[in-house]
Amino acid sequence: MSPSNQTPVTGGRFRRAGLAALLLAGTALGGFAAGHAGSAAFAEPREGQPVNQAAVNTPAAPLPDFSNLVAQVKPAVVSITSKMPIDPAAEEGPMPLPFGHMMPDQHRAIEGRGSGFIVDPNGTIVTNNHVVRGARTVTVQLDDGTELKAKVVGTDPRTDIAVLKVDAGKPLPYIQLGDSTTVRPGQWVVAMGNPFGLGGTVTAGIVSAEGRDIGAGPYDQFIQIDAPINQGNSGGPLFTQDGKVVGINTAILSPTGGSVGIGFAIPANTVKTVVAELEKTGHVTRGYLGVETQSIAGAMTKALHLSQKGGALVAGVQPDSPAAKAGLEPGDVITSIDGHRIDNPRDLAIEIAKVKPAAQAALEVFRNGDHKTVTATIGQMPGEEQTASLGGSNEQSDQPRLGVALAPLSPDVGGELDVPKGTKGAVVAGVQPGSPADQAGIRPGDVIIGVGTKPVGSPDEAVRAIRSATRDDKGVALRILRDGKPAFLAVNPAHPDDTQG
Repeated sequence: MSPSNQTPVTGGRFRRAGLAALLLAGTALGGFAAGHAGSAAFAEPREGQPVNQAAVNTPAAPLPDFSNLVAQVKPAVVSITSKMPIDPAAEEGPMPLPFGHMMPDQHRAIEGRGSGFIVDPNGTIVTNNHVVRGARTVTVQLDDGTELKAKVVGTDPRTDIAVLKVDAGKPLPYIQLGDSTTVRPGQWVVAMGNPFGLGGTVTAGIVSAEGRDIGAGPYDQFIQIDAPINQGNSGGPLFTQDGKVVGINTAILSPTGGSVGIGFAIPANTVKTVVAELEKTGHVTRGYLGVETQSIAGAMTKALHLSQKGGALVAGVQPDSPAAKAGLEPGDVITSIDGHRIDNPRDLAIEIAKVKPAAQAALEVFRNGDHKTVTATIGQMPGEEQTASLGGSNEQSDQPRLGVALAPLSPDVGGELDVPKGTKGAVVAGVQPGSPADQAGIRPGDVIIGVGTKPVGSPDEAVRAIRSATRDDKGVALRILRDGKPAFLAVNPAHPDDTQG
């Protein structure tokens, strides 16, 4: 079978890559920065001065020794094992043997291995979403060999971040998230993790670049590093010399499946924001504008008579969206949001995502040769998990629990899921491992279109219908669409006092 932790990179996924593989899930990058020794001696060149003049007059700095730092932070780095069910549909044809440590067991499950790190003494652990995605159970092994069952507190697929929780019965050693804006190309970094099941592995390298967009998601701002990382490093920390984490090792670019010195880490500042929301609500809420945009090439800049480079060209406006209500039109060029400059569509996505739903944002727009300001009331990103999640970890009620998170079925999401146009329903955005929904075979991407014989057209309608149908404790029949085909699944709900739910 093919491992779920490998995602091939094609021209569409990584525009400048040839034959390459973006390795996720049981794959990661590691980083532990030792600082850029001697960098203060390199002054900025003056006009007319050779750019390497400072280097000529500066003696070479000795290579750093990471041993003391590794000894300090190693107790807070953990190995993660996730047991995932085998998808019967994936076994219809001949499949290659798994690469790395993803092997089936007797209970029709495969084991995925990754890494993580403890961020508070109460047992909160940060890792990659793809390390625990779809897992039935998650086990964490501490540095001293102790194994603990872990609970998935929340996940954010858009940034590939997940938060776990373990109960060790005592305070645990932990490490702090640093400031990733201080990271500089050329700076030493150290990666720690669990490559190929070899826990406690340390590798070192330098920061190769910042702000990389590798096509993995709408908010890509990866730190590129050359520290060797391999399958199983995913979710491990990238350290600086002060012992703080500046990134989560997440992916590698490789034509062979092994490390070739091109790895990517999620910046720590992104991690801080996402982890705080996951700990608070179990999901991340982002702002939504409702436009399709594209970059502006040189010829397009002239054709639109733009006086400056950059911006996001509005190619389409979704009906009844915040953008439509604000009066945005195809052909508009968005150049800033609340004073933050927009150079490309990725900048637009990142800045809009930061705005809280229902808040107003001032957009500077270039239209028909004129500059104007458009005020938009930002909405909530479709596809985000809703508070009515039918059994989320933060729900406090005596209602039966299914263990699913629901999201609206927007046209874009429906297109990605091959749902017929005009279909109404609720998208399963997440399934709690071990929950009744998980045991019934419900999985993310399913579209709930009915409860029993009653059709539902939104997450709220689905929630109300499911709660009504489960009042007699006889279970509920959910009518779903999966890969465009309808089916019924029976789910027996759990209650708050049950051992699972």
